[in-house]
Amino acid sequence: MTTMVGSSFFMYLMGVFSFCLGRKHLLLMLLSLEFVVVALFLMLYSYLCLYDWEFYFLMVFLTMSVCEGALGLSVLVLLMRTYGNNYMISFNLLW
Repeated sequence: MTTMVGSSFFMYLMGVFSFCLGRKHLLLMLLSLEFVVVALFLMLYSYLCLYDWEFYFLMVFLTMSVCEGALGLSVLVLLMRTYGNNYMISFNLLW
């Protein structure tokens, strides 16, 4: 169980690192955020297995992460239709 926690923590750190490096493209940012969500899911699963608790909260967590992914993809589609690319520098919030 400790190797699962260690590997998921490493996955979390690599997801945050790739989020910081891929800040120019919205699609890369969304993919790294989903990677972070998967790592958090694995950490939460191993924590709940360790203490023999219910897994109902995992379903709530997965539901919220799916909603986050759908919202990110809708912003990506809006950005692609409006500006024609997914560069974050072209998305100006002041317009």
